[in-house]
Amino acid sequence: MNPVQEPGAPKTPFSYWKLFVSTFIISTFTVGGGFVIVPLLKSKFVDEYGWIGDDEALDLVAIAQSAPGVVAANAAIILGYRMGGFRGTAVALFATVLPPLITLTIISYFYEAFKTNLYVRILLKGMQCGVSAVLVNVLLGLVARQVKKRLVLPLVIMAGSFTASVFFHVNVMEIILADAVIGLLLMRDPVYN
Repeated sequence: MNPVQEPGAPKTPFSYWKLFVSTFIISTFTVGGGFVIVPLLKSKFVDEYGWIGDDEALDLVAIAQSAPGVVAANAAIILGYRMGGFRGTAVALFATVLPPLITLTIISYFYEAFKTNLYVRILLKGMQCGVSAVLVNVLLGLVARQVKKRLVLPLVIMAGSFTASVFFHVNVMEIILADAVIGLLLMRDPVYN
């Protein structure tokens, strides 16, 4: 299968090896939850390689987040298929599953030492702070993009979703489904693409 590219030549030619290495590295550093994958995917596959565009990366993550299962694995399946068909899917999925498998195998052997080790706890606290900073960076980038486009509806949807989640404790899946329906009904105009 010949990978479909965005208009214009990619900065880096597609190869299964690059897909494997990149996805392996992203999976290795996706600590703290699924949304951490957003800036890593963007940095590697949009900014560095030019294999996909900004909007496609956001669509990929939205679909991966909405589908059942682990966000990183879902994103790897979609990206792998987009770039290299079924072989790309297998390569990206294997590269995504391998780092957690290795890490969890090591942790399971040394679990007793890890759970009582002060340095491991401090390390994990530091990683949580870093993940929080990355998520705030993603949020500010998304908001800035929508403000730059000067479209009110996406900003209202973002603010409403945030309010529903933080202040009214609405389930995230319900928010995503409501946003999908709003998008389907109100965002058909090409100006939103």
